[in-house]
Formats: sequence, C-alpha cells, structure tokens
Amino acid sequence: MERQLVESARRGDREAYETLVRRKVDAVFRTALAVLGNEADARDTVQEAFIAAWRRLPSLRDADRFDAWLGRITLNACRMALRRRRGVREIPVADTTSAEPVDRAASDFDAAAVSADAFDRAFSRLSVDQRAILVLHHLEGLPVAEIATRLGIPGGTLKSRLHTARRALERALAAEDRP
Repeated sequence: MERQLVESARRGDREAYETLVRRKVDAVFRTALAVLGNEADARDTVQEAFIAAWRRLPSLRDADRFDAWLGRITLNACRMALRRRRGVREIPVADTTSAEPVDRAASDFDAAAVSADAFDRAFSRLSVDQRAILVLHHLEGLPVAEIATRLGIPGGTLKSRLHTARRALERALAAEDRP
C-alpha cells in the first residue's frame, strides 16, 4: 500500500503525497523535536523536510526505502536549523500570569524539571548525528539495522557511533552535575 502511494507521489499525485505526509508527520516531528529541543524549530523543520521531500521525490530510486530517504532529509533539515540557530540567542521569559508564588524548594516537580533541564542542556551539547542516533534508537525504538539503513551506514559503524554518542551524553551529563 505505501509503495503504491510513493510511486503515485513520484508521478506527481499530490493526494498520494498528502496521505504519506499524514502518515509520517508525527514520527518526523518527534525526531525533529528530540534533535532540536525546540517545538517551534521542530515544526518549521518538519515543514521544510516535507517540502524538500516533495521536490526531490522524483529522484528517489527505490520506493521501498522511502522511510530511510525521508529520515535523511529530516536530519539534514535539522542540521540546517541548528546552523541558522547559532547566531540567534533565545531569552526565556518567565510566566508572570500566575498570581500565586511558587515555592521551588518544596516542589518535587521542580526537582524533576531541573533534572530534565540539565539533560536538555547536556543533550544540546551533542552533535546532530549523535542526537539523531540516540533519538532513533532510544526514543523511536528502532533496531540498529533499521537506523543504519536510514542513515546509509554499515551496522558496525552505527554500533560504534551509538556507543560514542552514549559516552558523549554521559560526559555532558557529568559536566552538568559539576558546580
């Protein structure tokens, strides 16, 4: 069924492509959000990835490899978003609409948020490739062979890069723990 949609979309059938987009948008968004760590950037990147995929669809050689092909386009769009972001400084704005003060010391939820914040900072120190591998393996739950196929690298290389990415994340988390 999906192969037929890809083939129809390759011939210019917009409805077939729209159906593919509807089926893939959630997974592409999860990946972009995990790699970029920012919902607005992830939404923009997903749009850019699907536009790029539509434009390049006639160059797709094997319709059965659509997912891997789309995954590479998504990761390239994430790389571009991170390059654009380098010159932009975000300043978080506190929510001042709440009338009740929050006791940060007494809240277990805030301790978890600090931990999540430290993880986010550590994760943002990783390269795009390291983030992508960790996201695809741990968040998306894809097996090593599928990730290797998506990234177009041998399985042994993927295992090595996964190991390296895990160690890099451990080092970044350790750096976050230091005062």
